[in-house]
Amino acid sequence: MKRIAFITGATSGIGKATAEKFASHGLYLIITGRRKKKLEELKNELINKHKTEVLALNFDVRKLEEVNKSIADLPEHWRKIDILVNNAGLAAGLAHIQDGEIDHWERMIDTNIKGLLYISRAILPLMVKNKKGHVINISSTAGKEVYENGAVYCGTKHAVDALSKGMRIDLLKHGIKVTSIAPGLVETEFSIVRFDGDKEKAQVPYQGMKPLCGEDVAEVIWYTINQPEHVNLNDIVMTATAQANSTSVYRKIE
Repeated sequence: MKRIAFITGATSGIGKATAEKFASHGLYLIITGRRKKKLEELKNELINKHKTEVLALNFDVRKLEEVNKSIADLPEHWRKIDILVNNAGLAAGLAHIQDGEIDHWERMIDTNIKGLLYISRAILPLMVKNKKGHVINISSTAGKEVYENGAVYCGTKHAVDALSKGMRIDLLKHGIKVTSIAPGLVETEFSIVRFDGDKEKAQVPYQGMKPLCGEDVAEVIWYTINQPEHVNLNDIVMTATAQANSTSVYRKIE
């Protein structure tokens, strides 16, 4: 039977690259996202290109009722989920804590922490029932250290790191694997969201260096889920060669 993977935030960046990677290897996919048009376009693209089965669920991970309804309404043959990729996440704003915008904080907390919890709470009982599964939580190097102007975002990703450790303990007796992957700079829509759509500002973090791309992270996810049954990769930190940590980046400025 084909493995079924559930990917949140699948319409761009790491989520989209992971969906493409999985589909190219014949996995069946449940892809989710808030942007219905992009979600349907991706679904059709994956089906036509890779001849696999894809179910698109259009909802917001921040809204508990939408999450629960979407999972509860899954057709029976889609309920045996083997892989959950908790990818939906964002950064909003870049400011000292005393100058931070409450709306930015709430968006990050609601998406990066509560959204991950809502999805996990809905899907993990299915994995426990099936006595198998692998959860991939997409964290960040910001979950390993804290940098100026990023206290709240770093706090949410530290939460993902802690939740991954807790999940691993709680799910141990059920044979469910949990992996946290913490990428550094990845050139996606991430910075565009952080800077409220300012594309010029969004390019600054990537200037003078070659950052990771979504496909790089997808490749690591693919490697992770294909380890032998008795092997689990608990915690993976990955950066571009030009990046040592969240703040140390070697830039070649022409």
